Amino acid sequence: MDEQKKGTRRRGENLEEAILDATMDELVENGYSHLTMESAAVRAGTNKAVLYRRWANKSELVIAALRKWIPTINISDIPDTGSLRDDVVAYLRARVEPVKTIGAQTIRGLMMEPQVWRTLVASMPQIVQRRSENKEDKITAAMMTIMKNAELRGEIRLEKLSPRIILLPFNLLHYELITKQEISDTTIAEIVDDIFMPLIRSNNRSADE
Repeated sequence: MDEQKKGTRRRGENLEEAILDATMDELVENGYSHLTMESAAVRAGTNKAVLYRRWANKSELVIAALRKWIPTINISDIPDTGSLRDDVVAYLRARVEPVKTIGAQTIRGLMMEPQVWRTLVASMPQIVQRRSENKEDKITAAMMTIMKNAELRGEIRLEKLSPRIILLPFNLLHYELITKQEISDTTIAEIVDDIFMPLIRSNNRSADE
């Protein structure tokens, strides 16, 4: 279709949005291994030279599309199940959900380029948010809310828990996201039940002694 002749030539953000949407459609229908810059361009109704002016290669294009497409987690929706263990499990599952929506085949393709995968994981705020030395980040705030709720229920004594312990479940999840293709509910349960909760109980016992 000749967009110029029809007077519908897209530019700037409109064109970029069409390209990213087309890229996601290609990923869903044909998978990462079959997606090409040309196939995304054809679906978007443009040419691959336009894509190369914005993204150096397929990996960069896919990362941009995933950043746009993956739903943002509402940080205000903090789990409050009545149990510290269940709250932390629910929160970690919510952090992993965007990765699951990418699909295993796409993840495998990106994992073939480890630096690209690490860049994707580390740069998407709905999955990972870098902490600032001067400002409490959203993940820390969420974990602190979960811990304060547990303290109100009498499950823990927050004053005896260091920030490192409080953020341990998320930091372990972060490591798993960077090094593994998929994160299962079993992995999350192991982080919480085998590492985090025993550490919490140990610190609370020492506080009572």
